[in-house]
Amino acid sequence: MELLDGTIIATALPQMAASFRTNPIDLNIGMTAYMLAVAVFLPASGWVADRFGSRTVFATAIVVFSVASILCGLSGGLETFTAARILQGMGGAMMVPVGRLAVLNHTPKTELMRSIAYITWPSLAAPIIGPPLGGFIATYASWHWIFFLNVPIGVAGVVLALALLPDHKSPEQKPLDGLGFALTAPALFGLMYGFDLVGRPGSTLQTTLLFLVGGSIAAAAAVRHARRHPHPLLDLSVLKVPTYAVTTWGGSMFRIAIGAAPFLLPLLFQIGFGRNAFVSGLLVLSLFAGNVAMKPLTTRILRRFGFRRVLIANGLALGVSIAACAFFSASTPTIPIVIVLFASGMSRSLQFTALNTLAFADIPKSQMSGANTLASMVQQLNAGLGIAGGALALRLALLFGLRSGEGLVSDDFRVAFVVVGGVACLGVLHCLKLSPTAAAEVSGHSESSSR
Repeated sequence: MELLDGTIIATALPQMAASFRTNPIDLNIGMTAYMLAVAVFLPASGWVADRFGSRTVFATAIVVFSVASILCGLSGGLETFTAARILQGMGGAMMVPVGRLAVLNHTPKTELMRSIAYITWPSLAAPIIGPPLGGFIATYASWHWIFFLNVPIGVAGVVLALALLPDHKSPEQKPLDGLGFALTAPALFGLMYGFDLVGRPGSTLQTTLLFLVGGSIAAAAAVRHARRHPHPLLDLSVLKVPTYAVTTWGGSMFRIAIGAAPFLLPLLFQIGFGRNAFVSGLLVLSLFAGNVAMKPLTTRILRRFGFRRVLIANGLALGVSIAACAFFSASTPTIPIVIVLFASGMSRSLQFTALNTLAFADIPKSQMSGANTLASMVQQLNAGLGIAGGALALRLALLFGLRSGEGLVSDDFRVAFVVVGGVACLGVLHCLKLSPTAAAEVSGHSESSSR
């Protein structure tokens, strides 16, 4: 629910704007408000779960999210809709990271890879299926049902959470790091909104830089504070764990590239090739098909070859498959496009699962909450950077393109896909630092099994 609702309204904006009697562009505030609410409240998710229990917080977050969904569907104007989206973002900020924390706290190391594979799948699927699903509902039903459909899912989620989840609480009740939250929240707000402005047409350079610079200053202050505080909101000590550090720095490169592709592809098919939104959506769904096809194979591949080899080889394959989109043209047959996107989807799925599993493989239980919160924040920033990076690559292509005229053409997308594919390949450099037997306890890999 949380990941879908970040993107699902994108294709329903015209219908919603007509209902609210406003401009579709103005409704972007609904997407932005949701994203920023998640970013602001995300840093406190780990402390709240440790303090009040993961089951209690998770179930409460689902209730908040579901109630906010009802309010979104009942909204009669832009103001009430935006307020409901902020409330929805508050629920989402607690729902996903706390749910993952519950899995991490109660899963043996030997089962961690399989569990992470399951809970990684929605983060890959949602950005791809959200826009076409929203468009389908808005076209054949009503945009209100985009939000009302969350209610039965939310009810089932609360019932299952209360029935199945242990209510884990931290034995050490640490005080809330108020100053850390006061610094981290505006840092994420400024950076996420700045990234959003990079990819938004009509945004000014001055405003974009204001938020990016302001967010960076707040982030630097938050890091400095976290290194000195006895119980910081952000536990940066987990970055000393080699496997976690690799998945943070190198993993960010992969996630940025992965996030940029679903942003660039629909624009390429519609603006560059002149295809309609429905056909473009179906082509992008090839990525989703690749995600699904890889899921049954992920565990066996990691057990056979280990994390290091998989992240290096598959990381290169991911970068090449993204860069290969630069060779698409309006005359390219559909089948080769689908094959390339399907292969890219398989690489996305394997890389995401490997990164998310390796991140927590060597983290002690006492640091799991802090590691989960930091990972959630990094991934939130990566998602914003992915879209911003794709938009920036297009702008650079426009700026340095050796042609006359304005507006995007297919050649601009070629430059963008090569740049984004190169970013993915840069992530491989960090993976070279891994030991061949990194997290072998989790993957079940041994050097003898790979020979």
